[in-house]
Amino acid sequence: MKAIIIDDEKRARHLLSNLITDHCPSISEIYEASDLKLGVDLIKTEHPDIVFLDIEMPNQSGLDILEYFPNQIDFKIIFVTAYNQYAIDAFKLSAVDYLLKPVDITELKEAVLKAKDAVETNNLSEQLNKLRDSLKQLSIDKIALEIPKGILFASHNDIVYFEADGMYTNVQLVEGKQKTICKPLKHFVEQLSKNAMFFKCHRSYLINLKYVEELVKDDGDYLLMSNQKRIPISKSKRDQFLEVVKETFM
Repeated sequence: MKAIIIDDEKRARHLLSNLITDHCPSISEIYEASDLKLGVDLIKTEHPDIVFLDIEMPNQSGLDILEYFPNQIDFKIIFVTAYNQYAIDAFKLSAVDYLLKPVDITELKEAVLKAKDAVETNNLSEQLNKLRDSLKQLSIDKIALEIPKGILFASHNDIVYFEADGMYTNVQLVEGKQKTICKPLKHFVEQLSKNAMFFKCHRSYLINLKYVEELVKDDGDYLLMSNQKRIPISKSKRDQFLEVVKETFM
């Protein structure tokens, strides 16, 4: 991890830096600044994981740090000061910990460990959010099908139809492939409700309109799909289907 020490006392900075070097191996880089303004500039260029921040400084209090980061801070703060009356104000800024001068080695190690855990938790959260965003983008064009050996991500365009099979659903894909999914048809009807290309023509079928070749009115109405599968269409759905066809093609 990377750390920055902000303290107006040069001796205090060097002493803390040596303690960190000797007792906190998880911190591999240490930078120093003599006042808050210089520290903020250093934070913006070095992007540290932890900032050890003195509160009582001549030009500006360390408690004013949030004025420079109004939106969000991506580093952890450990306040270091000789005055314990600032503790409550420090923790109102969501500091990871609070150390009194002279710094106790055990307390320093515990504070760094706490900050390290917080950094790792934040990193994991960011990774999960990025994954969520990626999967949301993927879901625009694809659907996740839970198959026995994992998850199959199938493009909407590759699905010819869904067929109910009790509490399971058979998914017919292009090129003759078929997958059996351990979810009822209702699951896919709800998942694809906003996709206009999928049409529930019968209680047992959800079809992709892209692959409908013909509406046949013979021996009971049915839809002939591109793979020559005959799929029944209920009377109420037939009228709805014809209405949509007229609006779109006629």
